[in-house]
Amino acid sequence: MLSVELHTHSELSHDGRDPVELLLEQAAAVGLDALAVTDHDEIDASLEAAELAPDYGLVGIVGMEVTSAVGHILAFGIDERVESGLPFDETLDRIRDQGGIAVVPHPFQKSRHGVAAHITDEQLASADAIEVYNSRLFTGRSNRQAEKFAIRNGLPMTAGSDAHISEMVGQAVTEVGADDRSAEAILDAIADGRTSVVGKRTPWRVSLRQFGGGAKRRALRAIRSLR
Repeated sequence: MLSVELHTHSELSHDGRDPVELLLEQAAAVGLDALAVTDHDEIDASLEAAELAPDYGLVGIVGMEVTSAVGHILAFGIDERVESGLPFDETLDRIRDQGGIAVVPHPFQKSRHGVAAHITDEQLASADAIEVYNSRLFTGRSNRQAEKFAIRNGLPMTAGSDAHISEMVGQAVTEVGADDRSAEAILDAIADGRTSVVGKRTPWRVSLRQFGGGAKRRALRAIRSLR
């Protein structure tokens, strides 16, 4: 089994803080086998992280968090940026056209762009996997909803730290029964459902600090864009 972190954000995300080197250092320090950087509607940092990952003894998985018309979708195993703002079904098609897999993160968290409120159960069940444990939670209710949905529909399950600062990489990990130590084998195993999830809550003070830092960075970027 390989320990895989599938949900992290670098400084390229509007609400991320750290360069990919710090994310990779943390992943190696906590004993992970693989890391995916999944910036919001960006892929360049993920491509860089995947290239650098072997230097840290890690497998790098290219990915991004796509903002579809109905909410967030994680895309893994892609080569190019997936356009934002597309309908749910079309976003899944665009990911699969690149040979990737589509994983829906925090689907029942309305305040964090979860898709479940805006699509049918059949559409949600058409994803390749569901993130059933997101470490940035307050009550855990939405994680339990996601797990029940995945079990009821026979969907593969993943976990993700949703780390926006490097210290939180490894809070929630997907254990993957991959055939070998490669990105392709890991994604194949996820799609086949050879996973289990291990996670703990991101401390509330950290989540609040991440939120505050993200709001500050968004404001600064908006000001710079007006100049």
